[in-house]
Amino acid sequence: MNNSIVFSGELQFLNLAELLQVLGTNASNGILRITGRYAKKPGFIYFKNGDLVDASNGSHAGVEAVYSLFGWTEGIFEFTLMDLDIEKKINQSRMKIILDGLRMLDDGNIIRLGPVSDEKKFMPDSQPGKPLIKGPLIDYMYVVDEEEFLDGDSIVEENKFGNWMWVILNGMVDIIRKTTQGSEVILKIGKGGFIGRLTSLLVRRDIRNATVVAVGNVQLGVLDLQRLSSEYSCMSNEFRDIVTSLENRLDQVTNLSIGPGRPDNDLYDFIKGKDPFFVQGERDTRLFTIKYGQAFVVRNTPRGYVKLANLSEGDFVGNIPFHSIGHEPGAASVFGSKDIEVMPIDPGKLQKEYNATPLIFKKIIEHTGNCIAVTTRLACDKNKSYLMDKN
Repeated sequence: MNNSIVFSGELQFLNLAELLQVLGTNASNGILRITGRYAKKPGFIYFKNGDLVDASNGSHAGVEAVYSLFGWTEGIFEFTLMDLDIEKKINQSRMKIILDGLRMLDDGNIIRLGPVSDEKKFMPDSQPGKPLIKGPLIDYMYVVDEEEFLDGDSIVEENKFGNWMWVILNGMVDIIRKTTQGSEVILKIGKGGFIGRLTSLLVRRDIRNATVVAVGNVQLGVLDLQRLSSEYSCMSNEFRDIVTSLENRLDQVTNLSIGPGRPDNDLYDFIKGKDPFFVQGERDTRLFTIKYGQAFVVRNTPRGYVKLANLSEGDFVGNIPFHSIGHEPGAASVFGSKDIEVMPIDPGKLQKEYNATPLIFKKIIEHTGNCIAVTTRLACDKNKSYLMDKN
């Protein structure tokens, strides 16, 4: 078994949240084994195509075992590459597990095993509550130049034109949006994360939708736009429509995550008396493109519904086979207008095209999906106070 170990190290260097991101982004298949001198037995997490399918840690099993392993602040990890034939017992998305695990750890709901430490590598406290999203291992094949920025330097400015895309080689940046109450940091992007959008590759004068500011000294890799544009333009219209719709969702949940929580009377009028097109929590592998009409993606929280996105012609609804974004069907419902018309998308065909896509595009899509999952949580938290007052 030792001959199959392809990745190993110490949790003090890569914590569990970072490990899950790395293995997930690289669509890994195999077993993550974690041992520690503060635990009697090792913990195991099982992966298929980067998704967590099962786990065990002492008396804990499934997702509860994963959560318990967030408390291991010291130990050794080993990832063994292999194809697994086991039943899927974990249905939560990877980013939801990461965010929930970190929150439970901060709230004292997970037992810490190891030396006492206040270090939070994944979610630094320079601005409490602002998550840090780190990207996958860097693909230097598309890096054609490097640029350095000092602490506080603006890399991108909101509402300015620009098509450049970068990958963060070292350091961290703030993603900032303007609100009626001033500028607000949405989240932080760290090493391996991307700045820029794939859809800008086909738009000559794309308008930036956020400001990006260096936190400390930052080193960026300039991506080869000509090569990216050429390869992106060769993808099917259906695949590019999925990417465009993903970025549209990110814009919408970002808008919900900034400023004060606010009521949405249109949402309640829209869903009143309707049965959902997709039901939150159900296993549903269907995928559609909206041909006509509207659809609302909503999360049913203990305090009420929160609208995550308002979709229209060209957007997708349903289960993307290659990445979970923390929306429907697992963590959100979809309500359609009376006149909605949809066209089915073949998930197998889409997965096949994704498998043949250059790795850099897979990493950018994964990064976009992770940003959607994180900002969705922030949007739900932001609107929680309003829902509490309403009820």
